Amino acid sequence: MFWFSLLLNRNMPKKGGKHAEMGKEMQAQCKRAKVEAACSLSVMSFESPDSLFGSLISPIKQEMFFREYWEKKPLLIQRNDPLLAAYYQSLFQLSDLKELCSQGLYYGRDINICRCVNGKKKVLNKEGKVNYIQLKKDFDQRKATIQFHQPQRFKEELWKIQEKLECYFGSLVGSNVYITPQGSQGLPPHYDDVEVFILQLEGEKHWRLYKPTVHLAREYNVESEDRIGNPTHEFILKPGDLLYFPRGTIHQADTPLGISYSTHVTISTYQNNSWGDFLLDAIPGLVFDTAKEDVALRTSIPRQLLMQVDIADSTKKLSSLLRRLADHLENTRELRSSDMKKDFIMNRLPPCLGCDSDLLTPGGKLPKIDSKIRLQFRDHAIITVEPDQENSDEIRREMVYVYHSLKNRRETHMMGTDDDTTSEEGTSQQTHGLRFPLSYLDALKQIWSNSTVYVKELNLISDEEKENLALSLWTECLIEVI
Repeated sequence: MFWFSLLLNRNMPKKGGKHAEMGKEMQAQCKRAKVEAACSLSVMSFESPDSLFGSLISPIKQEMFFREYWEKKPLLIQRNDPLLAAYYQSLFQLSDLKELCSQGLYYGRDINICRCVNGKKKVLNKEGKVNYIQLKKDFDQRKATIQFHQPQRFKEELWKIQEKLECYFGSLVGSNVYITPQGSQGLPPHYDDVEVFILQLEGEKHWRLYKPTVHLAREYNVESEDRIGNPTHEFILKPGDLLYFPRGTIHQADTPLGISYSTHVTISTYQNNSWGDFLLDAIPGLVFDTAKEDVALRTSIPRQLLMQVDIADSTKKLSSLLRRLADHLENTRELRSSDMKKDFIMNRLPPCLGCDSDLLTPGGKLPKIDSKIRLQFRDHAIITVEPDQENSDEIRREMVYVYHSLKNRRETHMMGTDDDTTSEEGTSQQTHGLRFPLSYLDALKQIWSNSTVYVKELNLISDEEKENLALSLWTECLIEVI
């Protein structure tokens, strides 16, 4: 059976109440629906990004989720499904740590150990490599929470899930595993700058959620107990349960007494992925393009404007110029976002292909002028138009770039640019892709917008250009010959 609870903004029991009583009140205060699970129901569907997300939040429908919950309020899905609970447990277990530590984990980079003491996070990390015996000792004796960073680097099933979710959201998707012993709490009340999906893997966790002080927060922050008031929601997560809450939701969680330990994975997304971030990325290109055609943007600023302390007198002029930018955008309907696109494609997971990893090696027929071709890995490639990066002349031509994530390294996913993740060449990340003249843009759009296309029908002047484009994409495994 599946059970789900739609969390309502009602007062929940205060801290200190018995968990059994709390559970009964939770049932009374949350709207519940009981859904029969079909016998043939698979645990998770990896057919497409859409089906994966649908199975993750099942039995809630996606339309309802985005209409009622996304960026608005928490959602608790409580399930009594042994099959799903067993699958969740397979994603990461306490017993996995011994083998993982033997692979060379480091404190800070891979693992943090911490405990909430008097409303503050106390980090108990050692130096250097993680020793499993010492780690277990801190867990058992010091009641420390083990925070495992980005486990998708090691656990293939999480790689599969997060890669599909990155395709679904068009945003980076990270994860952390938290293992907390009984009667302990790892982190103080805080809010995050990410959308959060929590999957309970082992044991039970007691959660308290509070009204946000900053809606859709752009940064992480710890909140004091005396500022956040009473919880708006309070409940126990059990294996197979899922919890979602928007960025800015204040929360804290502890493992109840009588439960040996709790393991959950926090899957997070949409960090710095707002309209504000998109505008910061797109406005410079919009100004550059508009200024080519609009002399108002090319006129000089007033003398000594940059020397003035107060430039309030210029706000009227700036407002007028912003309106001209808006008019240009309305008329052209063209807006570039190259940096956000590149950041996403450079840092996201590569496809998780399992036994089909040879799909990332060029193979099969070479594309010829009469060949019928089809785009592969559509979700892992982007097209951008930007100044020529290889031309240092004063006049820089615009070029078309095709970037992809097929050669990204899973081992460095979401690990930033620390020295530990720097490659032998001295760079921590690399953009993979192709560069074409601007005249190739329409032909590339043809390939991207059609299920199949003949090479000879590509919108290019010569057959040589058409074959060269197809061969370049084939070499990067972005197309196949049908």
